[in-house]
Amino acid sequence: MKTKWDKLIRLSKNQKKWMKICLPVLLLGCFYFLLTFSNVFTETYDIERFSNAKETIRSPITIENEKETESKRREAVQSVEDRFNVSSEITQERIGYVEELFEAIEILGEEHKTSENEEESIPLTSQEKIQQLQQLLSPDISDSLTTEELTKLVEASSHERALGKELLTTSLYDVLNEGVRSENVQAAKSSVNQKLRYSSLDETFKEALLAIARFAVVENSFYAADRTMEAEKQAINNVDPVMIRAGEVIVREGQTITNEVYEELALVGLLNEDRNIYPVIALSVLIILLSGIMIYEIGASAKIRDLDNGKLATIFIISILTVVIMKFVSIYTTPVNQLYLLVPAATGSMLLKILVHERLAIVFSFIYAIVGSIIFNSEITGSLNMEAFIYLLFTQIAGVIFLMSVKDRTAIVKAGAGILVINLLTILIFLLLSFEKYTVYDSLLLGGYGVAAAFLSSVLTIGMLPFFEASFGILSDTKLLALSSPNHPLLRKILTEAPGTYHHSVMVANISEASCEAIGANGLLARVAAYYHDLGKTLRPHYFIENQMGIKNPHDFIEPIQSAEIIISHPYDGAAMLKKHKLPKEIIDIAEQHHGSTLLKYFYFKAKETTNEINEEDFRYPGPKPRTKEAAIVSICDSVEAAVRSLKEPTKAKIDELINSIINDRLMDGQLNDSSLTFRELEVIQKSISETLNGIYHSRIQYPTEKEIKEAK
Repeated sequence: MKTKWDKLIRLSKNQKKWMKICLPVLLLGCFYFLLTFSNVFTETYDIERFSNAKETIRSPITIENEKETESKRREAVQSVEDRFNVSSEITQERIGYVEELFEAIEILGEEHKTSENEEESIPLTSQEKIQQLQQLLSPDISDSLTTEELTKLVEASSHERALGKELLTTSLYDVLNEGVRSENVQAAKSSVNQKLRYSSLDETFKEALLAIARFAVVENSFYAADRTMEAEKQAINNVDPVMIRAGEVIVREGQTITNEVYEELALVGLLNEDRNIYPVIALSVLIILLSGIMIYEIGASAKIRDLDNGKLATIFIISILTVVIMKFVSIYTTPVNQLYLLVPAATGSMLLKILVHERLAIVFSFIYAIVGSIIFNSEITGSLNMEAFIYLLFTQIAGVIFLMSVKDRTAIVKAGAGILVINLLTILIFLLLSFEKYTVYDSLLLGGYGVAAAFLSSVLTIGMLPFFEASFGILSDTKLLALSSPNHPLLRKILTEAPGTYHHSVMVANISEASCEAIGANGLLARVAAYYHDLGKTLRPHYFIENQMGIKNPHDFIEPIQSAEIIISHPYDGAAMLKKHKLPKEIIDIAEQHHGSTLLKYFYFKAKETTNEINEEDFRYPGPKPRTKEAAIVSICDSVEAAVRSLKEPTKAKIDELINSIINDRLMDGQLNDSSLTFRELEVIQKSISETLNGIYHSRIQYPTEKEIKEAK
């Protein structure tokens, strides 16, 4: 029954914890949604055609103007000329006819006929040559030339025929190789005629050549449908889509809303209110995703370390302030004036690292950068400012990385110097990647923004840190370092009123810090808490053995139960004094829990020597048991240090045996049940304590006394 009840209690606690995390995150998500709503919601216009624009209207999206693209493609197709194939076969055929004619004439010029007495050969007459020529030539050419034209060719000299043949064939090649289409056959013939007429040949011979040219020039170029279609496709492919870019001016104030402008306004959705819902849905989904990441990370962090209401409020306020600063700067940011470079975004990440945890700071750096990329999108729907995202992310991560350990306020200034370098390098990347040519003045101005952002990040972090520490009681490293100062009134009180306790506390602090750092716990918290853990002993310092120097033990003169009451009261007296001086809750808890509910064995067994009617609970600390790893480690180190100091000759074997005995005793007594320490961590702690104590109580060389030196001589 008790186990079931415990499960219900744990379940109820878990539900409360998640409600405590989810509610602020959901409120933060709603705030982010409202803050970025104007960056995705597109204003629509009630505009009539041919009216004048009352303001300059820009496109909220990037979209293709398909109608204009199609128009340009039609123009490109219409500008493509028809493609033709030139038939080389026809060209060779027509040139072949011409060559055939001239070769036949040359052959006939060399032939002779035999005389009647058959004693001599007589050359053929022109008439005979023509008759034979008509028989030798192909019908195509013989039918195309008259007897007179053939006579002129035959009667011309061989030299003149050779020149005529060369000129004619050359002209024919030029014309036919270019291609002769049906519509320009006459033009091609005229071209050949022109070349022949301006030659130095005999006029009558030219007439014959012109007749041959009229025969030879025929159509040899024919329409190529496949080539024409391929050229048209290529022309279409060469036409780039007509795009309306996000941020592009569609119409300026005072200009007339033409049909073309009106269609573009309709295309980008500025006349359609229904389209506005889609960007809002996208923003809602993004905010839900970011909220889920925040809930998961805060919940995971709460499992590792306690996240009280103060830390949750700190996360909530830092997240609001960071984004509000971005929104304020975005009001004055333009595409020309890139003021997002001036945002001190690293302030949020550094405060989260100092006040909460490094992992949480890194995760929230990504979230702030994503939200910033929306805020700085110049209110262009559907776009994210990726330069702003990269810059904001780099500057925040730089703040987390360079803030290695906060020993004092100068650590934040040093982190600011690292942020400055990263900011300038990021801006340099943007300048080198940009196609725009920046002047020296523009480059220096952008660099100045980066320097100012780094400076503001450091100043705001230093200025806001005390506010969060004081307002929400958050124990940061800087506050712990301030509390560890020997000049603190409570530490001076321990030093002056209980010097033995002070020395004991310093030893416990050293051992506790080393042990915590060995397992990844907060070593600085353990050190500072150890300084104050025995503050209650200052009320009656002489009742504690470390302060009994040269006096008798007061416990020898009182009853064991009275001694037990005095000893048992010191953790709670110390916690009350710490509360009065408003020290952090974590230190008060460790002071109150460092003895848990352990038994005062010495006085318990001393009391049992006189009577058996002893209640063990009267000799036990009322608790609570250590509830954190740091409290458990301080508890163990407190007992170990006191026990080791009581050893007459502390050797490594004795120290290790004593440490093991004390840890086992605490385990068997259930004192570590609430601390979440694992057995593996206890092994590491045992080893760390051993190394530290053996370093303190190591063997030393026994130097001879002056008397021993004299005797040796």
